[in-house]
Amino acid sequence: MNSSEGRLRILLDTTYLLPIVGVDVEGVGEALRALERLYRLGRAEVYYTPFNLLEILGKLSRINYDPGRVRLGLASIREAFRVTHPTPAGYMKALELRRRGFKDAVDLLLYTTSKTRGLTFLTRDLSLIRFLEKAGEDTANILYEEDFTRKHG
Repeated sequence: MNSSEGRLRILLDTTYLLPIVGVDVEGVGEALRALERLYRLGRAEVYYTPFNLLEILGKLSRINYDPGRVRLGLASIREAFRVTHPTPAGYMKALELRRRGFKDAVDLLLYTTSKTRGLTFLTRDLSLIRFLEKAGEDTANILYEEDFTRKHG
């Protein structure tokens, strides 16, 4: 697991950002409480990408939402967390993995961004993890939600 001065450097899957903009996600509470505790103790740096925001907008466009809550949530994400971007190598790897059969390009970009930026990728997406393992990809940078909450919850 990566660290900077003993801190976890965690790139969040969009699942963990949705509640900030007012979208309920079933079963995510324990992970969010653990993240918040680590963040407040200075033991975690939390990252997002513009692709997380794109995915949030896509989700919001299909549901009823509170514009004030969304505006406040987006501002909170920008203020509290660090933005990161894929590297050219990350884009190329995501494209390669997409061509190998995984349908969710955003998840691939998050995975490859975490990989090329030396971040831990927190996710609950077993289909992504299984695809990557089956494809022979290194998943050491992925922190599965259940493992995270067991260790930090």
